[in-house]
Amino acid sequence: MHQITTRISLLLLCIANHFSIAQVVINELDCDTPGIDNKEFIELKSDTPNFELDGYVLVFFNGSNNGGDSSYFTIDLDGLITDVNGLILIGSDTVNPYPQHFIAANVIQNGADAVAIYHASAYDFPDGTLATTTNLIDALVYDTSDSDDSTLMTLLGVTEQINEGSSNNTNSIQRFEDASGNVTYASATPTPRALNDGSGFIFNTLSISTDQTQYIEGASFDITISAAVAVTSDYMFGISLENGTFDSSDYTGSTVLTIPSGQHTVSTTITLIDDTDDEGDEELRIRFSNLSNPYIPYNNNIIIRAVDNDFTVAPWGTPSNPTYNIVESTQPDGYYDSLNGLSGEALRQALQDIIADPNIVRAQTYADVIDILKESDQNPLNSNEIWLVYTAQGRAKLDLQVDSNNTGKWNREHTYPRSRGGFNSIEDDEIADGIDTYWYTDSDSLRHANSDAHGIRAADGPENSTRSNQHYGEYTGPTGTQGSFYGDVARGVLFLEIRYNGLEVVDGFPTTTGQLGDLATLLNWHRNDPPDDFEMHRNNIIYNWQFNRNPFIDHPELVEYIWGIYAGSEWNTSLGHEEHLSSALQLSPNPARNSTQIYGLKQSAKVEIYSSEGRLVSIATITENEKIDLNINTGMYFVKIITKTQSVVKKLLVK
Repeated sequence: MHQITTRISLLLLCIANHFSIAQVVINELDCDTPGIDNKEFIELKSDTPNFELDGYVLVFFNGSNNGGDSSYFTIDLDGLITDVNGLILIGSDTVNPYPQHFIAANVIQNGADAVAIYHASAYDFPDGTLATTTNLIDALVYDTSDSDDSTLMTLLGVTEQINEGSSNNTNSIQRFEDASGNVTYASATPTPRALNDGSGFIFNTLSISTDQTQYIEGASFDITISAAVAVTSDYMFGISLENGTFDSSDYTGSTVLTIPSGQHTVSTTITLIDDTDDEGDEELRIRFSNLSNPYIPYNNNIIIRAVDNDFTVAPWGTPSNPTYNIVESTQPDGYYDSLNGLSGEALRQALQDIIADPNIVRAQTYADVIDILKESDQNPLNSNEIWLVYTAQGRAKLDLQVDSNNTGKWNREHTYPRSRGGFNSIEDDEIADGIDTYWYTDSDSLRHANSDAHGIRAADGPENSTRSNQHYGEYTGPTGTQGSFYGDVARGVLFLEIRYNGLEVVDGFPTTTGQLGDLATLLNWHRNDPPDDFEMHRNNIIYNWQFNRNPFIDHPELVEYIWGIYAGSEWNTSLGHEEHLSSALQLSPNPARNSTQIYGLKQSAKVEIYSSEGRLVSIATITENEKIDLNINTGMYFVKIITKTQSVVKKLLVK
């Protein structure tokens, strides 16, 4: 008898489980929206309200030729609960009304693709899992005026592919079920967080608004909350502003609000406290804290920037207005001594042995590079900003690109493009694990070029896209800012050639992976734009993280001994110790016409004058205060002054 009772109980449990598993379906999908696709969403519906979704998983399948009808994105639904209408809205934080669960913007693909609900674990669907009917609860195969993917439909056991509309449409795909259980789909105006047929509980949405998205410390501004429908009785609720380091000590003003009966709106005035601390720009997030039915957020987590007016200014200049000899190199004593007396391939190898030493050098993640750049590429004119290569401008550090919208944002630019070099990210690259966590790396670790800060610069998002993977010489920068970044990027990519086996900088515009051009252009850029204090500061910061330095910043003449006019000659480190000689010597007049003079010279010296292309055009030996006759054409030249123990290169403009 006991065995029979147990079997009946198990049978009833299986039946109960069967019906509970069948309670949730795909109610609405918006896979394509105008513009940057940041309003896409998916909505699920349970047969009963407030249904717990533990044990369910939502899987998206790519129906393209490259996708192979396999999974590309999975959402674990554990812990999620549908609302009073049995709905749960999933989308980015730009979707209105505000979703109950969030995904990044522009994740959902347009089609022909599919989305399916399974009673399974997210671990059952790693990326690249072929679509299946095993444990399938519901599936929707859809498109935006694409051909049917019959294979995907067969894999998911459905017979119809639903069209949302043409590209950039304003529709969504909506599910309808009649009293007989017949299911149909329609493309119509989206109805997020509302039943598709207009029935059910109707929410009253509350929206947050401010006049601006940015205020300076000390400023006051109003936050206005507006209800879609006038409230029928006084409604009290709270908002929160805290976010990261921004807390209650940074502002004054009420965050407990009441919309009076019969009205739509209420406002509160917030004042940002003007302190004397250099905290950097901060962002406060305006969000609702205790809403109850029938009120839900229309928008939420509204970001307002609090601009810190206590930023600091560095004693050195930007690359556009460079200074020299203010920032000292932090290279250890003897760092380059192993190069002495070497030339040719032996010099190259000795350099690589220093900057790729596996017992010393560290590789950080690509995510760590963001933190490195915020320090190494900080705008000397404003410590709250980062300096952008190419466009030669400062931009708020907070304006890092985090989605597909790059307008007004900065991102990480590989001066040696990844597609040219053949190195890419891995999953762990997206973990910012800090300065004390790092990878083993050596000269054959080409993949680590992806996160080598010596070859990565902060760049304006659209300008980064414009550069794409063009060779230098093909790409020369935006009009009006040419020149300030030339030497910087030249020394960065030349560093990478020495640092990693498999990378090379060559003449012309090659198509071979592992080669970047144009060497002649980059050598000219290096000569015309020598290392400045900004670059030396950057070199010092990166050394703190990676334990290697860019030798072509510390000793720019090394470029000539490897690729340029002294190629094949022996190097001696003393030739590169220019600090004292450089600051002591000055060319005057400069610009010059018929002659110039070296002031500060206390001994005889050999003087070599090179054109901007590196061609030797004049050579002489002079004594203290002796004039140098200039029988050369107008243009930019380099004057190499060589004493018995040191040498220095000065720029000279001949008019």
